[in-house]
Amino acid sequence: MQSLVKTFFIEYNISMNKRLAFVFNGYELKLEKGEIFFHFGFTGEKNIDFTEKISFPPVNDNIPKALLKSIFDNLMLILGISYWKLYCPKEIIIKSNFLTREQAEFWNSVYTKGLGEFFYKNKIDFHGLVKFPFSEKIGSNPVNFPRKDRFLLGIGGGKDSILAAEILKKKGIDFDLFMADSNIQKEVGSLIGKDKLIFRRELDSRLFELNKEKGVYNGHIPISVVYAFLGLIFCAFYDYNNFVVGNEKSANYGNVEYLGKTINHQWSKSEEFEKLFRDYVKKFITSSIEYSSPLRDMTELQVVERFVKYPKYFKVFSSCNRNFKINPSALLRTSSKRWCGECPKCLFVFISLAAFLPKKQVIDIFDKNLFEEKSLIPIFEELIGIRNFKPFECVGTPEEVKEALEKIMGKREFNETFLIKHYKAL
Repeated sequence: MQSLVKTFFIEYNISMNKRLAFVFNGYELKLEKGEIFFHFGFTGEKNIDFTEKISFPPVNDNIPKALLKSIFDNLMLILGISYWKLYCPKEIIIKSNFLTREQAEFWNSVYTKGLGEFFYKNKIDFHGLVKFPFSEKIGSNPVNFPRKDRFLLGIGGGKDSILAAEILKKKGIDFDLFMADSNIQKEVGSLIGKDKLIFRRELDSRLFELNKEKGVYNGHIPISVVYAFLGLIFCAFYDYNNFVVGNEKSANYGNVEYLGKTINHQWSKSEEFEKLFRDYVKKFITSSIEYSSPLRDMTELQVVERFVKYPKYFKVFSSCNRNFKINPSALLRTSSKRWCGECPKCLFVFISLAAFLPKKQVIDIFDKNLFEEKSLIPIFEELIGIRNFKPFECVGTPEEVKEALEKIMGKREFNETFLIKHYKAL
């Protein structure tokens, strides 16, 4: 019966895909108020309109009009991914289309590769699905708009962006912090001790209503692409020439093969995306702002090894995604717990920290010993690469996890715990 229901919805969605178009309807700027409203919608079998609001500190309108248009045109396209994926229609319409053929190819790649996990989980054939419109008559040139020689660092609240901040400090680089309106991110930012630039993203409430309906797709989006374009905007607005993020080498490692392609949960944090984005910005938006990561040559485990040298962050940082809940009025909402203790991210960070910190410190961070949780066996076996595939989370490779476990066993503090005994018995 379940398979019949599933088949029905697959056929329903294929049919719906052919009878719908997704439209990028433009945006309204209210820079003096620090607000932008983006408009999207479906037309055809269903007519649904969406408006998303981005809020930020007020801006003086001294930015070249051509640069403003280019930046917001492109931000509109990545914000639209949250709505397009509801039905994944093949027809995409951009009012006052601005895309060249090369730009359209960039967006085809961002949607196809960035939604890889989403396509896998929803059993969608992505081949030839995403085709952004373009015109051979359109030309697009970058705008030269020199900014001050200083950096803006994206803060996610976890170990990676914290280490990136400490690296910039050691190098004597002038930088400030870019973050969402989240308590954890703001607390981490206060400990870093730099000025904070905060944005707020309010998704249309109809998105959440539709997500509850049968026959509607739901799932992971490449959120780091959203942050990349928002960071670019903040650099232009507030006078920075570098946007820096805490993305490391392990993000290049994929999860599973699907329809002939490697699906990578972390594609929007990968070196491939970083180069693609950097080249796109230089060629089509501005050559005055750089995008990079000081952690690019480090593995997750190497990041943790350096992060543990900064214990002042232990009680405020969090890498657990369940800490941040999407809701209709904001992108991020912080829960009362920093670590759920049940997800792959929590277990991976616990293992990584245990490789370099004393047992008591690790347990103090998580408020419990995750190595004694029998329910974590399936996740543990996925992390070490003997069950299914690497979890769809921002975690290290199986080789890194096993390296960390060897370090833990060498220290002997956790050797009598349930999961370490399980590992030794495999």
